Amino acid sequence: MNKKNFVYILECCDGTYYTGWTVNLEERLKVHNEGIGNKASKYTRSRRPVRLVYFEECESKSAALKREHAIKKLPREKKVQLINSKLIL
Repeated sequence: MNKKNFVYILECCDGTYYTGWTVNLEERLKVHNEGIGNKASKYTRSRRPVRLVYFEECESKSAALKREHAIKKLPREKKVQLINSKLIL
């Protein structure tokens, strides 16, 4: 069975956005918020807590990495539009 691949956007406590990819959204969010260990992001470690504001499932790791790269290149306003298009409550 193939693993699911996700690209996601987190909103940090300072209002900035962090974009990444994972195969386990729940576990990855936990790691970001714990901020410990070598799997924790240096960026989010000092901007906790973070909350998941957007995610999408991708067909493969390669597709997720490409989508992550594309989202990271977007200006903030375009990221906000993307987030608002799939509001997570």
